[in-house]
Amino acid sequence: MDDRSPAPVPPPGCPAHGSGGRVPLYGPEFAADPQAYYAYMRHYGPTAPVELAPGVEATLVTDYQTALQLLQDSGSFRKDSRHWRDLEDGKIPADSPVVPLLAYRPNCLFSDGAEHLRMRQAVTDSLSRVDPRRITRTTEQAADYLIAQFAGRGSVDLLGDYAKQLPLFVFNELFGCPADIGDRVLFGISGMFDGVNAEKATEVLLRAVWDLIALKRNRPGEDVTSWLMRHEAQLTDEEMVHQLALLLGAGAEPLRSLVGNTLHRLLTHDRYAHGGGLIEEAVDDTLWENPPIANYAAHYPVSDMEFADTRLSAGDLVLVSFAAANTGPALSAARQAGSNRAHLAWSAGPHACPSKETARHVTVTAVERLLNQVPDVELAVPEDSLTWRPGPFNRALVTLPARFTPVQPVRQQAAQVTETAAPQAAADGGPRRTGLWSQFLNWLAK
Repeated sequence: MDDRSPAPVPPPGCPAHGSGGRVPLYGPEFAADPQAYYAYMRHYGPTAPVELAPGVEATLVTDYQTALQLLQDSGSFRKDSRHWRDLEDGKIPADSPVVPLLAYRPNCLFSDGAEHLRMRQAVTDSLSRVDPRRITRTTEQAADYLIAQFAGRGSVDLLGDYAKQLPLFVFNELFGCPADIGDRVLFGISGMFDGVNAEKATEVLLRAVWDLIALKRNRPGEDVTSWLMRHEAQLTDEEMVHQLALLLGAGAEPLRSLVGNTLHRLLTHDRYAHGGGLIEEAVDDTLWENPPIANYAAHYPVSDMEFADTRLSAGDLVLVSFAAANTGPALSAARQAGSNRAHLAWSAGPHACPSKETARHVTVTAVERLLNQVPDVELAVPEDSLTWRPGPFNRALVTLPARFTPVQPVRQQAAQVTETAAPQAAADGGPRRTGLWSQFLNWLAK
């Protein structure tokens, strides 16, 4: 009797099919069913050879315990992508779509050692000063405004008209963006991640952040930007720009996907139909099974080494698959017996997400606000017709069409107006601006 397991078969459409090559983490086939790819990659062991984009090779960690080991080992691995050998040697195409999210910038994500501790402490201390009640109020205001735009229609793209915009509105308020700067921040972040003239969008975002820093140097306020600026870490202006761009962009993008993916789960799984406390459970289940950042956490070995039965060379690109690690077969029993929040969706170790509580708070509040106002919302198309965005890093829908019984939108009371940018908009006697953030501030000021 032959007890050997059959050889693994690559998923349909995978270029690794029959070739022994690297597994691609891009293209419509991967986006449609990434779990099939992760299941195939587990046959390699705790890590697998992958291609992030044409010509961009990496090693992907797919095992939970191995991922924890990597994320917590700051001695053997570096986060500074100037250690990335293939990029430094010119082997990575200059126009590769993955370079913007992997190239070095002077912020806490791409730093190590004392520099990381200095910048990270400034971020965590500044974010910790945000009152949770302020987060709730701001999220509810943004939700009410966005719902008011479609409440009377009875139909909505819950991604484009709600989940994608709400986190940007919340972050704009928490970071103290006035109307003009906030409009440009929204334009820049949306353009960067939507792939619409990304180079121009990045330029607009960085210019807006520079202007925000100049404004807060002269007129500091009770906001994250001002607190970060005044922190004892004494961030330089360049560090401030890149740290703020990271917090605004890399913070808002996963958050919009978390809101969208949670709504998708609620609309496609009957077990959440009764609502209530199940919203928090749906958020946790989404973070386990469909995390908004599927594959990321780039690391680079300091020297040639053996890691998880894989030979790595100094400067190799090593990534963590949070999506694969969270859904490994060995975790099923442990997940049922242990904490429902032991997933790796927020990463782990010294570079774990510094704003996970804020992100969770915003997500739960946004979903509750929506379901309270349009309780009969349901998916407007067959689930299998939904399309997921291609790419190796994010897990996000293209659209999430829904329908509901039209309702009268909630009106915001004047006493609830935010204390940062809205009063300025209300007092402005000039013509009102027409950007997304300005429209929101104008609505609040009515």
